[in-house]
Amino acid sequence: MTTSKRLAEKKVAKFQKNITRRGSVPETSTKKGNDYPVGPIVLGFFIFVVIGSSLFQIIRTATSGGMA
Repeated sequence: MTTSKRLAEKKVAKFQKNITRRGSVPETSTKKGNDYPVGPIVLGFFIFVVIGSSLFQIIRTATSGGMA
């Protein structure tokens, strides 16, 4: 077998090996976990705004005697 033939066979074998593995993703590269879609700071800020605005509305309603 000549050198070029050997190199060609080696290249074909490597290509065939890649063809059989195509599409299979290893388990370690996939992301697993129950993470929130937003960060904890954004979530905390949102909760602060919602609860703060509701408390502000309750205090405003109580001080105006029920007439908003």
